[in-house]
Amino acid sequence: MADPVLLVGLALASGAALALAPLPAAVAAALCWLALRWRASRWSLAAVLLALVFSGLRARAALDEAAAHYAWTASLLSPPARCEVRGVVIAPPVLVGEWHRSADEPPSARIDVALSGGSCGDRPLTELLRVRLYGAPLELSRGDQVSLVVDLAPVHLFRNEELRDALAGIARTRITASGSVVALEVDERGDGVGARIDRARAAVRARILATYHPDAAALGRALVLGETDLDPDDETAFRDSGLAHLLAVSGTHLVLAVAGLAAVLRAVLVRIESLAARVDIGRLTATLCIPAAWLYADFAGGGGSAIRAAAMLSCAMLARTLALRPAPVRCLAWSLVGGGLADPLVACDLSFSLSAAATAGLIALNRPLSAFLVRGPWLLRKLLSAVSTTLAAMLGCTPLLLLQGGSFPLLGIAANVVAAPVGELAALPFCLAHAVLPWAPDVERGTAWVGSGALLVVRAVARATARVDMVLPALDPSPAQMAVLVVVIVSTWAVHARWKRWLTLVLGVAGWLLLEILAVQGGAPRARLRVTMLDIGQGDAILVDLPEGGTLLVDGGGFIGSPVDPGARVIRPVLRARRRDRVDVVVLSHPHPDHFGGLPAALSGVQVGELWDTGQGESEGAGPVYAALLEQLRGRGVVVHRPDSLCGPPKHLFGATVEVLAPCPGVDTARSANDNSFVLRIQYGARAVLLVGDTEHEAEDVLIQRHGAGLRADLLKVGHHGSRSSTRAPFLDAVRPSLAAISCGVRNRFGHPHPETRAALAAAGVEVVRTDRGGAIVWETDGSTVWVRRPGALSARHPPRDAR
Repeated sequence: MADPVLLVGLALASGAALALAPLPAAVAAALCWLALRWRASRWSLAAVLLALVFSGLRARAALDEAAAHYAWTASLLSPPARCEVRGVVIAPPVLVGEWHRSADEPPSARIDVALSGGSCGDRPLTELLRVRLYGAPLELSRGDQVSLVVDLAPVHLFRNEELRDALAGIARTRITASGSVVALEVDERGDGVGARIDRARAAVRARILATYHPDAAALGRALVLGETDLDPDDETAFRDSGLAHLLAVSGTHLVLAVAGLAAVLRAVLVRIESLAARVDIGRLTATLCIPAAWLYADFAGGGGSAIRAAAMLSCAMLARTLALRPAPVRCLAWSLVGGGLADPLVACDLSFSLSAAATAGLIALNRPLSAFLVRGPWLLRKLLSAVSTTLAAMLGCTPLLLLQGGSFPLLGIAANVVAAPVGELAALPFCLAHAVLPWAPDVERGTAWVGSGALLVVRAVARATARVDMVLPALDPSPAQMAVLVVVIVSTWAVHARWKRWLTLVLGVAGWLLLEILAVQGGAPRARLRVTMLDIGQGDAILVDLPEGGTLLVDGGGFIGSPVDPGARVIRPVLRARRRDRVDVVVLSHPHPDHFGGLPAALSGVQVGELWDTGQGESEGAGPVYAALLEQLRGRGVVVHRPDSLCGPPKHLFGATVEVLAPCPGVDTARSANDNSFVLRIQYGARAVLLVGDTEHEAEDVLIQRHGAGLRADLLKVGHHGSRSSTRAPFLDAVRPSLAAISCGVRNRFGHPHPETRAALAAAGVEVVRTDRGGAIVWETDGSTVWVRRPGALSARHPPRDAR
């Protein structure tokens, strides 16, 4: 029979799926529930059903509350504002930007603050607002009451229908805005447990920076404090090599730290004869280690994996306290129950899920792997035992990693076999010992030297593995495919007859393949023109699916001075979800960073047919990112077309008519890059789309003079994000759109779309949709009827403009 607590824990953790993808999750839950009749009692099945419904309702309520609070935040901070506010620090300060800080710059921290009074611009702060701030003093701690001057903007959600619902993150953290600290004054210092832990963190951080090798300090902070502020090259290397978990605070860290404490406590307490004669020292030590596990989890950053491990370890320690034998499966089960009760969206925490998967791998696979691998002399057996443990945990995580999309390093397991023993047998114990040895400077320096060396060995393995281009394209399953996978796993485990298991596997594979075929067809619709204005923040990125299967990508977004890359964050995941490994035409409307910054990452690993570029960036210079993009594409054999070869008669591309209307016959050097934007008119049947880049008034006037009624279109991509310098009444009279789409970011400080532009569109009777309000815009036509949809919204039919 299945462990009933484990089943309830899995049901509580699955509530997030029921809220985020109701139909496939409900079908999967029903089928799994039926299959479990072979393995669970009636009472267990009833408890599982109640837990699933309870968790699903809580998750849905949390998402709805997050949506309402985010909408209020957006209304308060649109446009972004300078706020004079009061608040309380609610999370440990995290050192950020250390890898690029110059010697004369003071270190700065990222903090989370709950604001409860003050104003933003002329708008009063009437509700509690949780924000994430950068540039704060490092000496802050939880509970500190502060007065601040901050520049704030709503968090950007990047709402695109193919991507995971970003509201889950808002619901879990309740942080709806972020910004930078202009001025901060501490009104009153916190004095609780959290504040004391933060001060201990600060002391350990200072000793790491003072005693570790400079190249290993950031790795040490990640390992001991959970501060993942790595150099971008190191971050990429650890991710691409599959070794990132070695720098995460995991169950291994917790077990080693608490086991070390337990050993010290036993050694001390057993020498107190009067106490040892009356009390079982082992049980007393276990009792004392329960709060120690939670304190260490909090000290190490309070991540999902650390909290889950603390819960599991507490369960084991409590069993020892009660003179019971700890059961690993039951302890894992109670950690899942606790996680699901504390957070109905806990399944959205990847670190929690990976931690649970690694633990499951250890429970299920470590013993058989050890029996197979661990042989030979004592020292070799010790080494092979560590390898076996690493493999068991890695194999437990592998299915989850394969389902995350992107790519999976084929050498990841081999890299773990080499690096994990170094990380877990040398780096981890010495780095943890270093944290408690400030009273012994010579020993502290010795542990720092050994720990740094081990970390640098792990880094060398990560870099060497990442340089070898051997990756397996990871799956990017739809919610329905995930549901099929869950049903197959549960059913094959639940049924006893071998033929039933094989039948389940065959039906599951057939269902998966059918859903994959539907995903491929949905990603490249036939006899349809689909224009998707992606939500990538302040910038443009437009994906055009042509009626005969081809794809155009017009621009790729981009942020100046931000680590967020819309190419990697949005465009590549959308292409993967649509099963697109080729873009036939990439159009760079003009060489500005908010249009080309995301293209390098977006096009990495994607076949590109040709690039349309105005050439102004190359002739006048548009910076290193633009130059590297051209060099990269030319190096891959991509043909670059300029206006002189694109202007002229309309082109017939994959069933649609594409006409380049500007800049023709070529770039006008007297104009800005905005007014030299590519202007494309794409027609299919009786319907047309006009994409104008960042075209402004001067270029609009030229378009009217040259093309007049030839500008007519049902969908207008409004120029320059709706600035006051674009979209005048004469241009709207010529285009006569039914729908105007504006690509702008909720964090933009330019006031886009400008009131004058909104007034012109309203006066023309044009319906307006914006990416900063509702996310991506999907416009689709079969040549006659038009459909428009937004993420999470129902489709809406739009009749022809001349029929209105």
